[in-house]
Amino acid sequence: MMIDDDMEAGSLGPYHDRPRTFPNMRTKPYTPLIFRILLGINVRVLFILLLLGFGAIFYMGASTSPIIVFVISICILSFLVSIYLTKWVLAKDEGPPEMVQVTLFPMLNFLCPAPTNTLDLYSLLLNSGLHFGYWVLFVMSLTSYLGYGSFLPPFTCSYMSCMFCFRSTSAYITVAAFLLGALCSGIAGYVGMWVSVRANVRVSSAARRSAREALQVATRAGGLSAIIVVGMAVIGIAVLYATFYVWLGVDSPGSMKVTDLPLLLVGYGFGASFVALFAQLGGGIYTKAADVGADLVGKVEQGIPEDDPRNPAVIADLVGDNVGDCAARGADLFESIAAEIISAMILGGTMAQRCKIEDPSGFILFPLVVHSFDLVVSSVGIFSIRGTRESGVMAPIEDPMTILQKGYSVTIVLAVVAFALSTRWLLYTEQAPSAWFNFALCGLVGIITAYVFVWITKYYTDYKHEPVRTLALSSSTGHGTNIIAGVSLGLESTALPVLVISVAIISAYWLGQTCGLVDETGNPIGGLFGTAVATMGMLSTAAYILTMDMFGPIADNAGGIVEMSQQPESVREITDVLDAVGNTTKATTKGFAIGSAALASFLLFSAYMDEVAAFAHQPFKQVDIAVPEVFVGGLLGSMLIFVFSAWACSAVGRTAQEVVNEVRRQFIERPGIMDYKEKPDYGRCVAIVASASLREMIKPGALAIISPIVVGFLFRILGYYTGHPLLGAKVVASLLMFATVAGILMALFLNTAGGAWDNAKKYIETGALGGKGSDAHKAAVTGDTVGDPFKDTAGPSLHVLIKMLATITLVMAPVFL
Repeated sequence: MMIDDDMEAGSLGPYHDRPRTFPNMRTKPYTPLIFRILLGINVRVLFILLLLGFGAIFYMGASTSPIIVFVISICILSFLVSIYLTKWVLAKDEGPPEMVQVTLFPMLNFLCPAPTNTLDLYSLLLNSGLHFGYWVLFVMSLTSYLGYGSFLPPFTCSYMSCMFCFRSTSAYITVAAFLLGALCSGIAGYVGMWVSVRANVRVSSAARRSAREALQVATRAGGLSAIIVVGMAVIGIAVLYATFYVWLGVDSPGSMKVTDLPLLLVGYGFGASFVALFAQLGGGIYTKAADVGADLVGKVEQGIPEDDPRNPAVIADLVGDNVGDCAARGADLFESIAAEIISAMILGGTMAQRCKIEDPSGFILFPLVVHSFDLVVSSVGIFSIRGTRESGVMAPIEDPMTILQKGYSVTIVLAVVAFALSTRWLLYTEQAPSAWFNFALCGLVGIITAYVFVWITKYYTDYKHEPVRTLALSSSTGHGTNIIAGVSLGLESTALPVLVISVAIISAYWLGQTCGLVDETGNPIGGLFGTAVATMGMLSTAAYILTMDMFGPIADNAGGIVEMSQQPESVREITDVLDAVGNTTKATTKGFAIGSAALASFLLFSAYMDEVAAFAHQPFKQVDIAVPEVFVGGLLGSMLIFVFSAWACSAVGRTAQEVVNEVRRQFIERPGIMDYKEKPDYGRCVAIVASASLREMIKPGALAIISPIVVGFLFRILGYYTGHPLLGAKVVASLLMFATVAGILMALFLNTAGGAWDNAKKYIETGALGGKGSDAHKAAVTGDTVGDPFKDTAGPSLHVLIKMLATITLVMAPVFL
């Protein structure tokens, strides 16, 4: 399709004839308090403070290891790249006044408070989650202190009295790590939101000129958020590691060994998990309740287009895209990377200690180096996507997915090279000269697994392939057949990913086991670390994958701005193409996230067993599910996944009902809305979903956090009175295993089914099977409505849940003994 001359000439087409009814906007944007404080500081003072801060960081890094200095330097350079991308994106024009008006709507711009004094949604979600987190952390700290004394069985009190001082210090360290993890995750999500709300209108404006330019702006906007997320995860752990190393005097006589230091970092992953869970839950409830309410009444009942300004829920829907997709997905992958790095550091330290490797720092710090190179190779992939070379030349719309895949291919090739160099640099040891090559192959297994996961998810969710087209065809026979076809597609889509994960785990374990590293008795012990390296390989392109995910909501909101500002149909066609591709990239990222979550959870489970063995001073290598109590723990873990998913979906359903009733009420009481004679009350719908998301996220969040602690503690007491001292730890291990398996399958089903329903609707909206307004389209909208809480609330929240369960068990392991 060619972009017509009318658009080039600035004609607004037939939609321009519709009167615009946006309210008067204030032109002075609100600046948050933290920014006002920073802007009020003298530039020279701020520069000196930053210089002193960086100097302290580099001093601690130099006192720890040259590897830490390398990692911190790469992260700082990546932040400079993100600053350049920010300036590049913000330098793009915002388009005509009608576009700017939409983005200045106070509810849409999350940094501008609404006239009703509604607080910034993301800050509200974050604060609510962290306040709840601080309360739980307080209870955990209290339990730890009391547990080490009165709650522990008498025969362990003498040992614990010797360890009380160390564990008291560990409790404070865990608190500090938790706070830093939560802070870094929150900053990363906040930056992602800040950028996305400013990039949306610039993508809309670029779509007036060419699809390729709009694609480039959306990709670079997503890229800078992705770089910040990965960079914050890596530099946070690096700084924490260096701080503890210097503060505790690690490896000095009578102090902690460096191989034990990674165990102190688990609080960082716990803090990241907390923010991720509540951001994903709250954001998912918000965005999908608004989306469902807007679609059911607007599209199905009133027959108006998507993102039409006459729909009272349209602003809530647009805000939700930023909260639920940009911030929440960033927090999700931040937590994945943090959990993977920490678990791999723990396993690397344990293996180096058992192999008596003289300098274990390479094996411990290898994950940080891998993700530092991830920042470099992903930046190259982002910059490889360029706009049209000749300005003013209207080119045909290329397939955006093909362009993004080319950038991904560039990133993968560079990642393979960087991974090989990293393994040779850090994992070479004279005890097993060829071990580094085996570990490089493990990384290659992970990279291939990531690529295959992307392809599988694309096959099941892109309407260019048969599954989604078959689902769309089922819509022609009614709503029920659409639902049946979508459920069956989602169930079937779990097979290939599970097979791929299984092959990856076994292959990586075998390669690690045969690398030549052995313990004192001559037994090979590299298998688990090989699996850890494969997980690093899978996440070695995480920044580019997150870029493709951030591209989705930015393109979606750009389409909404085009619709609300009544731009020509040709511009909307461009944003529709980008939006459809964005749906696929979002589904792809979810598939990637659940695959990485599966591998990371396996590592965290192994790290949990190592930690229990270290605290209990006895081997803990197997969990026998034939023991009734252990089997019950597995049942409870599986049940936890289903109840959590049910509560997440029902939260969306209840909130959506309120939105539907409100939108219907406004259409009835204000009949002039349909004729542009009366203005909808957008703020009322925003207030409904904002308050409901904060209220509804607490119950499933509390279930996820409290369940493993309660189960482990109760069975620990039971084990004490029945003569099984490790029963609590074994039951929790079983709960963790079963919850991980059930969670992976459930998340795959929910994510893929929801994405397929969405793109089946998009396929019909291209004109197939009767197009917009047909009976098939109405049935597809119903399917999309069912799939919304699947793919954007329950499914993504399960990614975080299964990793957070593993992180909680790591933090609370001493309480289960």
